[in-house]
Amino acid sequence: MKVQVQSVHFDADTKLIDFIQKKLDKLDTFYDRTIDAEVILKVNNEGIENKTVEIKLNVPGEQLFAQKTNGSFEAATDHCTEALRRQIKKHKEKMLPH
Repeated sequence: MKVQVQSVHFDADTKLIDFIQKKLDKLDTFYDRTIDAEVILKVNNEGIENKTVEIKLNVPGEQLFAQKTNGSFEAATDHCTEALRRQIKKHKEKMLPH
C-alpha cells in the first residue's frame, strides 16, 4: 500500500515512518483492496498527550478516517490502526450481499 506521511512543523525520522508503514501494511491482511493512505502527524502545545495522528485510508467507494491523540506517535498510530481495522470490518460487511 502506498503511504504518504506528512509531519506538521517538524521532521519525522525514518524509524517512525517505517513503524507507521508496518502498521498500515498489517491492515492489508483485513482488506486487500486498499488504494492508499495519507498520514498527518501533528504536535499540539497543550498537555502531556500532545501528539496527534490522522490517517485517511482510501478504499474503493469510500474514505475511512481515524484521528487519535496520545503521548507518543507510536501509541496514537496503534489506536488509529485499531479504529481503522474496525471500520474496514464494517465496510466489508456492508459490501457483502445479503
